[in-house]
Amino acid sequence: MEVNFKEYQDKIILYDTMQKKKVKFIPLQKGKIGMYVCGPTVYDDPHLGHARAAIAFDVIYRFFQFIGFEVTYVRNYTDVDDKIINRAREEGIDPSEVAEKYIRSYEEDMNILRVKEPTHKPRVTQHITQIIQMIEKILENGHGYVVDGNVYFDVLSFPSYGKLSGRNIDELQSGARVEVDPNKKHPLDFALWKAAKEGEPWWDSPWGRGRPGWHIECSAMSTHYLGIPFDIHGGGIDLVFPHHENEIAQSEAAYKKKFVNYWLHNGHVEINREKMSKSLKNFIRVKDAVKNFEPEAIRFFLLQTHYRSPINFTPDVVRSIENNLISFYQTLEAYEKIKDLAQNGEEREFLNNLSKKQKQLFEIIDDYQKTFLDALSDNFNTAKATATLFQFFSDLNKLLRIHTIFQIKGSVYLVKKLDSFLQMVREVFGILEENPSDFIERVNMRRLKEKGIDKEFVEEQVKKRSEARKQRNWEEADKIRDDLKKMGIILEDTPEGTKWRVE
Repeated sequence: MEVNFKEYQDKIILYDTMQKKKVKFIPLQKGKIGMYVCGPTVYDDPHLGHARAAIAFDVIYRFFQFIGFEVTYVRNYTDVDDKIINRAREEGIDPSEVAEKYIRSYEEDMNILRVKEPTHKPRVTQHITQIIQMIEKILENGHGYVVDGNVYFDVLSFPSYGKLSGRNIDELQSGARVEVDPNKKHPLDFALWKAAKEGEPWWDSPWGRGRPGWHIECSAMSTHYLGIPFDIHGGGIDLVFPHHENEIAQSEAAYKKKFVNYWLHNGHVEINREKMSKSLKNFIRVKDAVKNFEPEAIRFFLLQTHYRSPINFTPDVVRSIENNLISFYQTLEAYEKIKDLAQNGEEREFLNNLSKKQKQLFEIIDDYQKTFLDALSDNFNTAKATATLFQFFSDLNKLLRIHTIFQIKGSVYLVKKLDSFLQMVREVFGILEENPSDFIERVNMRRLKEKGIDKEFVEEQVKKRSEARKQRNWEEADKIRDDLKKMGIILEDTPEGTKWRVE
């Protein structure tokens, strides 16, 4: 039975941080979605924590598109900030050069990790007009005040402050680290506009020269591109308070209406069960990670866990996932060679020529598509969808072992079903898109280099073993195999000859 992908537009359940429960997703406009995700502050190369957020929302974006939504996806760059200014001083260059350098770095890394381009990638410095206009609305509505060229949001003027984090103002005040500023009426009041300081970037405003506060940037850019309200706002779990809490307050204070319909937050990447972050100096840059692992393995590693849960990074786990991908690619390589045998004909005719067991195997292919989509429709559960992928490849291997099934009249229908599922995985997960032999070769070469072993040596040993097997010298053949295994080289005898891979 053909799966109707568009039907899934009405089946999406997501966890909304505001409501603190899973709810049915109903877009503001049928068939269309507006989604904003907080992007990086660009003062350094991105680490795996940044990659986790980007990939989590990339898959959500891809899934929405796959089931037929028209998606306007906005992911910003904070390109003016204290951290950028400090880095510029360290490097002796202009803050704009720092921002440009690390925007390029971020985009290079996201491209390597196959993160799709959002619809819009706004920068703060290109939206100063919209930011100033929004601050003016906040002041007009009595929710802000000006002190010596600084503009602050008056938290006490917004009674529902704290509704996203689920805490009241007294709890937030006692539990939060708030900067000491004698200009503030209340410790939780936050800057909408900061008066210019010596040697810092500035723009003219009705309150004098200065630059935007952090929180106002996302409110101004998101509503500029998506209107208010819009469907989905996302980001890391650490942004719930104060960043997203402040976004809600200032946006709803400015426009006097609901800001966002659904809030989504991804969990952290951890090292030794501790959040990966630059401040803790326990981060792994994407550029370093892709020297040791295939980018696709890193991407697949980040999809093994539900996007809302923390994920603990260990090299052994990523290497194991890289091995899984090698296995998948080996299966795909074998499948590509066999599927060309598929015969035209009627599907009914094909089914009539299958054994009961073969027929069951054929009929569950549609179930895989449904199970995969059901998992993603239930709060974007990539972990469950991944389990479906592993089972699919297990059954595909069974089909390949009885490859005569591809020579039965009408077997083109089997190939269509298999190809349809694989295409869905590629489009939504962004994996398994490479030439199998290229992927396997690249992993083997990198691992051989790590071990200090020459490819020529391995191939010479494989050749010697093949000669020994031809001469029925099983003792010699086994010795070569065992010696290679001790070196981490695994041999696999196939109908096409002996293949090898590096553990």
